[in-house]
Amino acid sequence: MSDKLVPKNDSKEEPSKFVRALSEPLSKYGWPVWLVYLLAVLGFIYLLNPGMGIIEFIPDNLPIIGNLDEGAAVMLVIAGIVEALEGRKHRQAKKDQRTPPQTENQSHQE
Repeated sequence: MSDKLVPKNDSKEEPSKFVRALSEPLSKYGWPVWLVYLLAVLGFIYLLNPGMGIIEFIPDNLPIIGNLDEGAAVMLVIAGIVEALEGRKHRQAKKDQRTPPQTENQSHQE
């Protein structure tokens, strides 16, 4: 009976653009790695800053709009985490593509 309730979908669907934007490192799109990490640290510092503190781009007492700056800071921190976790894999794969594989003749000559 449970087979009838669960649809069988053997094809793997591509993730949406939003999910890909959150799960792919920004360095894949040409952003310098140091800049991504710097923005993540700045976003983290901004989140640690208590509301209406020294740094507040949009006052939190404005309905809906007041929380957009904290949302942007969270996105910066997420971008830094994704860069740390997935960026290394991307850079290693890119490096492997650039280096031609050695043949046995080349490895014996060295």
